[in-house]
Amino acid sequence: MSTKKKIYAIINPKSGTSSKQNFPYRLAETFDARKFDVHIFITGYAGHGSEIAGQAIEDKADYVIAVGGDGTVNEVARTLVNSNTALGIIPLGSGNGLARDLNISTDAKKAMGVILDGNIISIDYGMVNGRIFFCTCGVGFDAEVAAMASGKKSRGSFMYLKNMLETFIRQKPETYEITCPEGTIKDKALVVTCANASQYGYNAHIAPHADIQDGMMNIAILKPLSILDVPQTSLQLFTKKIDENNKMIDLVTNEAIIKREREGLMHIDGESVKTGREIHVKIIPGGLKVLVPENPPKKNPLDPQEILMRIADTFF
Repeated sequence: MSTKKKIYAIINPKSGTSSKQNFPYRLAETFDARKFDVHIFITGYAGHGSEIAGQAIEDKADYVIAVGGDGTVNEVARTLVNSNTALGIIPLGSGNGLARDLNISTDAKKAMGVILDGNIISIDYGMVNGRIFFCTCGVGFDAEVAAMASGKKSRGSFMYLKNMLETFIRQKPETYEITCPEGTIKDKALVVTCANASQYGYNAHIAPHADIQDGMMNIAILKPLSILDVPQTSLQLFTKKIDENNKMIDLVTNEAIIKREREGLMHIDGESVKTGREIHVKIIPGGLKVLVPENPPKKNPLDPQEILMRIADTFF
């Protein structure tokens, strides 16, 4: 007789974009009690998800399922790094950066199917000034966009695009010095993003060739743009073609120090934080076990014509 898989499911009722009132029942129906020992928790305060995930590790749980948006997923994932407990994701947010990069469906039923299948891989994570990230961290334009988005209830790909365009109008490029084992680059840039995964979330791919399992990060350095560059660059971002932009530099490394002109904002997986002038970023290979689809469907980028129409409506 096989041993039951022990699962801790962590539901944040306030995160994400949809109601989770019925989710405990959906989980109980999905995971056969003869095969799974499921413990369901509802978070009640900031940091509660991390506490529960820590308890799951102590209890030698096989899986911890994070049910909610990016904040919930990242909080749980940060606790599970370097443990034997695997992360399951049921993405109910708007950005869903890690889930999208791992080809986990935003359809809850399909996401639960991934956990049932039990296919586990190990992925890299990053450290930036002592804090963990999984997808991206960065300074400049994208940090300002993250700060703007944090104060708004309405989310989604095109709201993210709208925030980008509004921020572009007032954002001033800075000079950055980026030092890594491969050498040093010093230049003026609109964006400097360290990408462990290919996208921010929202299907906005800042580093299309980044691989979350290669032990490296792609540092995307986007030089200052003119107003005429904005539509094409926005289109490239959402169609996984920004690497074709002649103002983009893609630097592949496993560690870097970024120096900027002054202290200010940066984002860590979309969370806006204040930091000093010097930022140290490093990739830790294979530090997190995650449940992912065994044979993921081919992902289709957003329709270019629709993106262009939204850009026109938003900007003009």
